[in-house]
Amino acid sequence: MRALPLVFLLLISVGSPVSIAEEIILAVASNFMKPMQYLAQEFEKTTEHKVRLAFGSSGKLYAQIIHGAPYHAFFSADQTKIDALAKDGLIVQSSRFTYAVGQLALWSSNLNGSINAVEQLKTGNFTKMTLANPKLAPYGAAAVQVLENLHLRESTASKWVLGENIAQTYQFVYSQNAELGFVALSQLAAGNALNNTTAWLIPVELYEPIKQDAALLASGRNNAAANAFIKYMQENHTQAVITSFGYKMQHNQEP
Repeated sequence: MRALPLVFLLLISVGSPVSIAEEIILAVASNFMKPMQYLAQEFEKTTEHKVRLAFGSSGKLYAQIIHGAPYHAFFSADQTKIDALAKDGLIVQSSRFTYAVGQLALWSSNLNGSINAVEQLKTGNFTKMTLANPKLAPYGAAAVQVLENLHLRESTASKWVLGENIAQTYQFVYSQNAELGFVALSQLAAGNALNNTTAWLIPVELYEPIKQDAALLASGRNNAAANAFIKYMQENHTQAVITSFGYKMQHNQEP
C-alpha cells in the first residue's frame, strides 16, 4: 500500500512539469527605467519568479555583459549592441525582438515658458545643453543627428554637457544645471513634465528610428523565469503599457 503513493508521486514528477520559482537579473537601458520597474512588479504579481534590475547606458551594460556580468537578458536602447552580442554567440538568437521604439524630446528648464524649447535651441539662448554620451547611449547619438540636421552641431558643441546615460541628462535639466536637454519622451510622460514645462517632441525625420531590441543572453537560455519574462514582454497588454509610457511599437519583429 505504501508503494502506490510513491509511484503516484514519481508519475507526477516525470509526467508534469513542476513550476520552480527562479530569480532573473535584467540589464536594462536607462531610458526604459520607469516602464521596466512597473512591468517587473506586475510580472512578479502573476508568477513566483523574482526580478532584479540593473540600469545603465546601453554601452556600459554591453561592456559588462561581454566581461561576464551575470545578467540573464538584455534590454538595449538600440539594435547594434544586440547585433554585436549575436555575432559573438552571447544571445539566444530566436529570443530577439524589438520591444519598443523610442522617441526623442528636447526639454527646457525654463519653467516660466517665456521661450519654448526649440526657439531656445535655435537662438542659442542658453549656456548649457545636456545630452547622453553618444558613444555610450543611442539617445545621445540620436541627439547629435538632430543637431547635425538642424545645422547646429558646431555652434552648440561648446555648450554640451554629456550625461553618462539618458537618466543623468534628465536629472541635469530637472535640477536646472542645464537649460536644455535631449531626453526620452518616456521620461517626460512618466514624470508629467510635458504638462509642467516646455518640451519639443522632435520630428522623427530628424533622427534615425531608435529601435530598442532585447534578447535572452546565453546565461538565461535555461532559466524558466527569463524565458517567461521575454514572452511576457511581447504580450498585447504589456505592449499597451509600454506605449502608455511614450514609446511606439514595431509590429514587424524582424531586427
